[in-house]
Amino acid sequence: MNSQAELEEVRGTFGTVVYESIRKKEDLFNHNFWKYAVRSVFATLFLTMGTAVAMQSGQIANGIAHGLGKFTYAFLFAWSLVMIVYMDGELATSNMMFMTVGTQKKYISFAKGMKILMTCVLFNFIGGIVFAWMMAQTSIFQNLPADHFLYTAVSAKFDKTPWIIFFEGIFANVAVNTAVFSSNRMMNGDGRVISIIFIIFIFAFLGDEHVIANFCSFPLAFFANGGAIPGMTVGTVLTNYIMTFIGNFVGGGLLIGWGYYWLNKNETVYLD
Repeated sequence: MNSQAELEEVRGTFGTVVYESIRKKEDLFNHNFWKYAVRSVFATLFLTMGTAVAMQSGQIANGIAHGLGKFTYAFLFAWSLVMIVYMDGELATSNMMFMTVGTQKKYISFAKGMKILMTCVLFNFIGGIVFAWMMAQTSIFQNLPADHFLYTAVSAKFDKTPWIIFFEGIFANVAVNTAVFSSNRMMNGDGRVISIIFIIFIFAFLGDEHVIANFCSFPLAFFANGGAIPGMTVGTVLTNYIMTFIGNFVGGGLLIGWGYYWLNKNETVYLD
């Protein structure tokens, strides 16, 4: 990187956040690949924990009042991203935004940006499987009823058409990257946490599709059940992962990433 030239180009919060994030990610990836890999694995550790408590709370809440489970699930699931942001986990869906903008602004080469992104995807996936299996061994996930909130929530995903999954993937990652970017503009920790929770609540409550969240919830349902749940086949799982990934990239990489790159390009006054 030509730091001096690039620092002169960076203007406004959006450019600063992207530049500093790209610099950290590329430096770690280049100098200690396995530390980058572990940060990617840790992202799904926190996501698995958030998913687990949200699913179990949703089950309890539905026992209190029909429909309350969805509200409770969405609120508690949102804390997953709070943990990821504050613990510096590497989440592929936010990297879709960072790498898209970074390559457009020449902060990083296209090849290196895609290599970092796909490495993050791989280790998010590995972490999701490992920590889902570990979570399924805990007492609270033993002998769940067939109509448990976890099973019904995950099974419902397999009833969606690829077209629906694609569009829900777009909205999910618009929310995630808006939360990541917005939290960086807050002046204090309280503002960061509140912005993340209420923005992530949107996609979680709407039931939109987030590929890394599904890396955690699908295996959690599988391991807790001791096998496939209704609707879960190799085909339905792969279809969901592929269409969600594409939708997430459109939402986070193109709509938010490229969109705000274009909005700020060559601007000197109206900058984000």
